[in-house]
Amino acid sequence: MNKEEMMENVNLAVKVCKKCRLHSGALNAVPGEGNTSSEIVFIGEAPGRTEDETGRPFVGRAGKLLEQSLSDIGLSRKDVWIGNIVKHRPPENRDPLPDEITACEKFLAYQLRIISPVLVVTLGRFAMNYFYPEGRITHDRGTLLRTKNFNVYPVYHPAAALRNPEMMRGFVEDFKRIPQILDLIKKGDKNIPVQTDQQIDDGQLVLGL
Repeated sequence: MNKEEMMENVNLAVKVCKKCRLHSGALNAVPGEGNTSSEIVFIGEAPGRTEDETGRPFVGRAGKLLEQSLSDIGLSRKDVWIGNIVKHRPPENRDPLPDEITACEKFLAYQLRIISPVLVVTLGRFAMNYFYPEGRITHDRGTLLRTKNFNVYPVYHPAAALRNPEMMRGFVEDFKRIPQILDLIKKGDKNIPVQTDQQIDDGQLVLGL
């Protein structure tokens, strides 16, 4: 199978998943979408109301900001892959619970293995903590986190940026550095500031659920 076929198998498994309570209150699963050969992936926390209604990630107000920010660095949605840690909307947009994250984590691990991105841009605290549990978004945003498996670059979540002018300034500043960070990684620059070398689990996902 090629990458698109493998990703479609994951998407189908996500859509029928009932491993946690979230599926029962959601309208649609939101597996993720985009270019499976992209060098960059963007990972958020969980779908919101508009995402639940459409089955697509980052299509509400936060998604508009993400799209504009991509345009500002010469990219569009079709150039990258966008997904979330959790694939169903938590009720009233509450924070995902630990067991809900655990239920979904193998889907994301498999998606990342299919894409094999050069850079993972995490959007917000929960996405960053999936890769770097000890991290604090206010401290670690805008810093490359080199794990044993991925180069991770945390930025504020677009929704948080929309609510807080100071976070918006940080979000814009960090986002504009993405092309520079990607270029330095590809050139093998040894002087990139590195925060950690945390191992994460990229275990096998058994499909056919």
